[in-house]
Amino acid sequence: MPDSDVIVIGGGIVGLATAYNFTQRFPQHKVTVLEKEDGPAKHQTGHNSGVLHSGIYYKPGSLKALNCRAGKQAMEIFCRREGVAYEICGKVIVATLYKEVDALETIFQRGVQNGVTCEMIGPERLKELEPHAAGVKAIHVPETGIVDYVQVCEKMLGRIRERDGQFVTGAKVFGMTPADRGMVVQTTQGEFHATYVVNCAGLHSDRVTNLSGQKSGVKIVPFRGEYFKLKPEVEHLCKTLIYPVPDPKFPFLGVHFTKLVGGGVECGPNAVLAFSREGYKMCNINLGDLFETLTYGGFLKFALKHLNVGAGEMWRSLSKGAFVTALQKLLPDIRSEHLETAPAGVRAQAVAPNGSMVDDFMIQETDRVINVCNAPSPAATASLNIGKEIVDKLAKRYLNR
Repeated sequence: MPDSDVIVIGGGIVGLATAYNFTQRFPQHKVTVLEKEDGPAKHQTGHNSGVLHSGIYYKPGSLKALNCRAGKQAMEIFCRREGVAYEICGKVIVATLYKEVDALETIFQRGVQNGVTCEMIGPERLKELEPHAAGVKAIHVPETGIVDYVQVCEKMLGRIRERDGQFVTGAKVFGMTPADRGMVVQTTQGEFHATYVVNCAGLHSDRVTNLSGQKSGVKIVPFRGEYFKLKPEVEHLCKTLIYPVPDPKFPFLGVHFTKLVGGGVECGPNAVLAFSREGYKMCNINLGDLFETLTYGGFLKFALKHLNVGAGEMWRSLSKGAFVTALQKLLPDIRSEHLETAPAGVRAQAVAPNGSMVDDFMIQETDRVINVCNAPSPAATASLNIGKEIVDKLAKRYLNR
């Protein structure tokens, strides 16, 4: 007999949301979460700025759009019920140049199609909302919020344990083999046997997919996002969240200002290649990870396609002055002395062999394994709905056995 009904690999927010949904729906079944670190939310989840995204950016009908909208609603309900602090503070997306207005209009139309509460506003209204921001036109998204996703994970883990779910730390997965009525997962904490396995390994999701016997067809490339934060005496310059108009050809949102639910304001991130899948500092180098990235044809094609943009991102990484210049497009009053270094994050981005970044969530399945191959932002916002969708897939398997 399997030790568990379901094993979830990865103790970030998507893995925990999956395990939480499973224990809520099937309290009589056992779930085990395997995490290689010493606790939950140690990587992407614990290094993001805690935005509750509205879903305004995403292509209507995409998994991102659908899961973000439903996931945000579910996250707000969860936070209210569990006593997790969150705030619906709103955000503005600002066109600082007239040539950005067409792209801003496109984002606005996507928001309308996705059911997002949003309004196109002029400079006067922008000044009322964000007195220090500069722009020729903007979108006001009043329903955007902020939350602490680490606290969310801790609450989820508590509920999982209440229903006899197991959370195993120090359990790095290095093998997976079919077994009688399930799969055996080999880890540094021993072997674990389950009827089904769900791979939510984030930065290592492609490697775990390969261990499951499936080929995802993509490779995770790690991008480090570096941040500054405003010193307390200038936090008044940003009241909510201030974003630029993103480059539609580049799947990052550009440097922006984010109010934090626990206090303070973050500025950033840029997006530079990390030299390790867990490379939170430039000096963090894993030669194996770096070699794998630099010899991957998909990454080389991507790098050539975005050479100028990539060079600009790297320059902002090396030059605080260049970073400040980018921030001043949104808040002209910002000065270098207003900023202090904040912790960086690393984004797991799936890149296809043709050099394109996988823009949507990507989930693949075998008979016994569900692989979450790509779950970048807004995965934290959408996590409870992603978990629900995965459990729906598991439910069909249980019903059809």
